[in-house]
Amino acid sequence: MSTTATPYTLRPAEPGDVQAIVGLIRELAEFEDLSHLLEITPEKLQPHLFGARPVVEALVGEVEGEIVAFALFFTNFSTFLAKPGLYLEDLYVRPAHRRSGLGRALLSRLAEIAVERDYGRFEWTVLDWNEDAIRFYETMGATLLPEWRICRVTGEALQSFGGRRG
Repeated sequence: MSTTATPYTLRPAEPGDVQAIVGLIRELAEFEDLSHLLEITPEKLQPHLFGARPVVEALVGEVEGEIVAFALFFTNFSTFLAKPGLYLEDLYVRPAHRRSGLGRALLSRLAEIAVERDYGRFEWTVLDWNEDAIRFYETMGATLLPEWRICRVTGEALQSFGGRRG
């Protein structure tokens, strides 16, 4: 049976999914050649998804009861629109399940969530070398913003920059 014919289900992540989501994050990091940056563990992710003050949400995609895809997202805010937005941090579908409609379904569900919540935007980033993903996103109506650059301060630079004063 072809994986493209395999039915999938989408659902919000549950606490018991954290281990599987972390496994998929590790696969994503390998795909992006960024494993050296990983610090994630189920214990570190769990409170951010399901703790007293969650800051992220996730959807999972299942095939025959196995989690094979995820989308992790959070709320941001547009001062220009004076509305919140949905920011997709990561989306990953295992290679065997790509081109099955699962990635498109995850993105469509996220767009639905943004509409249901009256958000003004749905945004994410894509690595410039990932031409397959770029073409896929463009077919869904996404616009790439080449004039924008991501600024990031992390690690020791963040500690220094955000050091306590006084």
